[in-house]
Amino acid sequence: MIVRGIGGFYYVEAAGSLYECKARGLFRKKKVTPYVGDHVTIRLENDGTSTIEEILPRANYLIRPPIANIDQLILVVSVCDPSPNTLIIDKTIAAAEARGIEPVIVLSKTDLQDGGWLIDIYRTTGILLLTVSSVTGEGVEAVRELLKGKISAFTGNSGVGKTSLLNQIDSRFHLETGEISQKLGRGRHTTRQVALLKLSGETYVADTPGFSSISLERYDLIKKERLPYCFREFIPYLNQCKFSTCSHTCEKGCAVLQAVQEGIISKSRHESYVAMYQEVKDLKEWNLK
Repeated sequence: MIVRGIGGFYYVEAAGSLYECKARGLFRKKKVTPYVGDHVTIRLENDGTSTIEEILPRANYLIRPPIANIDQLILVVSVCDPSPNTLIIDKTIAAAEARGIEPVIVLSKTDLQDGGWLIDIYRTTGILLLTVSSVTGEGVEAVRELLKGKISAFTGNSGVGKTSLLNQIDSRFHLETGEISQKLGRGRHTTRQVALLKLSGETYVADTPGFSSISLERYDLIKKERLPYCFREFIPYLNQCKFSTCSHTCEKGCAVLQAVQEGIISKSRHESYVAMYQEVKDLKEWNLK
């Protein structure tokens, strides 16, 4: 597995060793870029160098930051300072759902406010929600347990407490605005280079300096027909609507709207869905290329 890529070199972890590799020129001709997280086959050359021969099929990937085969995307949201934006939260969740990445919400700064209104919005979504405080240490162990045996990426706007949380999860991090200690093999001047940091065994955390949150500029490539399935609490109702072409935005006989009216589905979540649907409703097939 590729755990780091710097200046055209890729560092591949295999059989307990780390190999510095170059990618075959064939990848460049095909406009294929190896990503951190890719499972690959490598060839050991007679001169001691190594070459990436093949990139195995990806389970999923993100473009910015460029990383593949993520098990879970942990969205750190502060309950205050900065105030949370539920539309951005829901766009991020939808982007993860569309790519087959399990989203997890971690509410931070719960020592300042309890975040009850956010909990009310997301408790019925089927998405795991945890609360943490870097001041009191509440919830940190639960997040640490969640990481075990998985490849995880953290996302969240600046100031939400993501750095403080990572520092408490593993004392080797010592993160300061994208800076990682030499203990983990990164110098302070190495920026915007994605790496997978091995905590233990099969547990990895993506280090994505320069990317405070995943890029959403191409989230709108989710087709309108697929968008409802990116809101997992909608799924039980999607085949119960009166009309098979229901957009679940305003139609009479819409089972999703009925669930919103009954308080089963959060009104805030539905409002986010409608806003996102308006952005993608006129998307044409060629826009997906």
